[in-house]
Amino acid sequence: MSDPILTLSGVKTNIAQYHILQGVDLSVPRGQVTMLLGRNGVGKTTTLRTIIGHWRAHEGSILFDGEDISRLPTPAIARLGIGFVPEDMGIFADLTVEENMILAAVSGPINSARLDWLFTVFPALKTFWKKDAGTLSGGQKQMLTIARAMIEERRLYLIDEPTKGLAPAIISTMARALRELKDQGASILLVEQNFSVARALGDSANVMDDGRMTWSGEMQELATNADLQERLMGLSLEAHQ
Repeated sequence: MSDPILTLSGVKTNIAQYHILQGVDLSVPRGQVTMLLGRNGVGKTTTLRTIIGHWRAHEGSILFDGEDISRLPTPAIARLGIGFVPEDMGIFADLTVEENMILAAVSGPINSARLDWLFTVFPALKTFWKKDAGTLSGGQKQMLTIARAMIEERRLYLIDEPTKGLAPAIISTMARALRELKDQGASILLVEQNFSVARALGDSANVMDDGRMTWSGEMQELATNADLQERLMGLSLEAHQ
């Protein structure tokens, strides 16, 4: 792979006395969706949070567009063009949907064309524009979380389990939004447990276990090889769609 937008080399992250990441190597190609897969608790979320600076890597390097960002604070990393969508829905419940979006547009006033596009992919946001975010349903809150990261064009999006616990119709909406984001030229590193979504969106895949990458390759190769799925993750993902 030539000139990836993001490269992790030998990244180790400790949280308190726990050694979570134990030498992660990962490359994210430009303009593609890279899946980060694996069982619960193997380090996927910690990998995303280490990239964005919520946790500090104790060893190794994180290169974004050739620049080592492993020692930068989170705001500086975000300003370089990285958006982060946490698993725990990082919204302000006491603020309206509009106010949440205004706060997310850190570079200045909201781009009206960008907002119009978001309204087409997430119509509920327009419907509840003046409502407090805390009154939204779980699926609507997740849409708002994704939209907050998308309101400004980023070169790389780190997205942690965007479809977790959502109804099928909302999952379809979420997948369509991510596909359109990719079509705009964005690079995406996506943690996702729903294999149907991973198979539909992913260009490449990386499988984690015990804080390390155990396999990297084309998503299509993993999606069509049940024996490989069983060996890497102990289950056939086809049976867990």
